[in-house]
Amino acid sequence: MPASNTAFVGSIPENYDRYLGPVLFDPYAADLVARLEVPENASVLELACGTGIVTLRLRDRLGSRAKLVATDLNEAMMGYASGKFGAEAAVEWKQVDAIDLPFDDQSFDAVVCQFGLMFFPDKERALRETYRVLRPGGVFLFSVWDKIETNDLPQIAHTIIAKFFDDSPPDFYEVPFSFHDPKTIKSLVSTTGFKQLQVSVLPLEAISPSARDVAKGLIHGNPVITAIKERDESRVPEIEAAVAAAVAARCGDAPVRGRMQALVCTAVR
Repeated sequence: MPASNTAFVGSIPENYDRYLGPVLFDPYAADLVARLEVPENASVLELACGTGIVTLRLRDRLGSRAKLVATDLNEAMMGYASGKFGAEAAVEWKQVDAIDLPFDDQSFDAVVCQFGLMFFPDKERALRETYRVLRPGGVFLFSVWDKIETNDLPQIAHTIIAKFFDDSPPDFYEVPFSFHDPKTIKSLVSTTGFKQLQVSVLPLEAISPSARDVAKGLIHGNPVITAIKERDESRVPEIEAAVAAAVAARCGDAPVRGRMQALVCTAVR
């Protein structure tokens, strides 16, 4: 995977959080966190916290006695996330690589990861590390996107952007939607020691105030903007307008309503 596909830097965190967060990520965050059942004095680790969308819901759900450690490899995303919280929120922030966790064995009652596993270059190692830091009976709660054909807004963006660069279309959108086969997920998770694995298909509706807003997020809220600028920065406004028009044509405008679908997974150590 090119390093540029994981570089959420510059203005990307802000655009991601503002234009895509409420549309794509917070609806799944609400569902994911509602599934978490831990003791009131639990220790919970979040991997790939991004801009803190799940972190906010975890902090609200967990009692004041619970410990919450939020981590991400991307310093810019985590820095944006931590800015949403005051010191009283008692969230511990750590820049961490999920394939090499700097935590003791059996340190946590639960590990939570929303839409991060697809980006890990060594998924098996990341799962083994997650297993290692969980206490016996601890739960790994995670989600991944289903195939792109079941997710209208990213599919539109990916298709439209490719039309502008026939020779070398940006491939960022292939990454988040690359790990969606339940059999592959179950096999890998079982191989790394987990048991009681459950995989649920969860379709939800992606709702945005306008096609223009969601196009802004789809172009400027992830590393595809870097790939576009590397090819021809002058075409950014034209591409953004084309994505907005395609979104409006398929999903409406003011508001936009599109299909989205993810796999929500629970595994026990």
